[in-house]
Amino acid sequence: MQNDVSRKLESKLDEIIFSKSRKKQLKDGFKKGKVINEVLDKPTVMTLYKLITDHIIAFVNGPVSAGKESVLFWAVNDNNENIALKIYLVSTSNFKKREAYITGDPRFSRLKKGTKNLVYLWAKKEFRNLSQCYDCGIPVPKPIHLSNNVLVMEFIGKNGSPSKQLLESDIYEKDYHQAISIIKQLYYDAKLVHGDYSEYNIFKTENGLVLFDLGSAVDLRHPNAKEFLKRDINNITRFFSKRGITVNDPKKVLEEIIS
Repeated sequence: MQNDVSRKLESKLDEIIFSKSRKKQLKDGFKKGKVINEVLDKPTVMTLYKLITDHIIAFVNGPVSAGKESVLFWAVNDNNENIALKIYLVSTSNFKKREAYITGDPRFSRLKKGTKNLVYLWAKKEFRNLSQCYDCGIPVPKPIHLSNNVLVMEFIGKNGSPSKQLLESDIYEKDYHQAISIIKQLYYDAKLVHGDYSEYNIFKTENGLVLFDLGSAVDLRHPNAKEFLKRDINNITRFFSKRGITVNDPKKVLEEIIS
């Protein structure tokens, strides 16, 4: 009896959340069943429902991209503006590999055991990193709200299609210089090192580059901050060099930043 009531409630909530949606098929073949089973568990559905009742979002259109640790949903607010929902998968075990980016960051010294606690902390960490960057004028999606494992932020793209990653775009020398400039802004202004800076985590828009996926970003006081910075510079330099762009010596870029 209780299971029947629970299923009816879930069905009703699902109807409310997606009531006006224009569901979009993922390009990477991410199946709806997997989304429902691994992302939209009961606590997440309840979180989405509260976002609606609190008028943070109006409804959810559906998933637009998927990674190992999260799925990005296209939502709309009460003003019919596009909103991005990054929903972290509580069922995943991949977050255990991310502990190195939390342990040692003085902003997050209390790490409770358990996958759910780690996922919630990771979401909190990304929201804080986005906020620090946005407040400093660094080009990142505007953070809007955080509830448990659901991060609400500005949608970078049009009509439910995210902007192209740097990897998928035509690139020029000015893109390289902006990419290096963003690393410097992170370090000097936001006091952060991205930790996973690459062509996969940068959008190229008509207004320039926009950095995303900041969950891995660490405070400069993190014991591995310098090594992460060195890796970030090497990764992005390698990408542009392979594309035929004239680049600076990554060692000199590193020295210039930390000196």
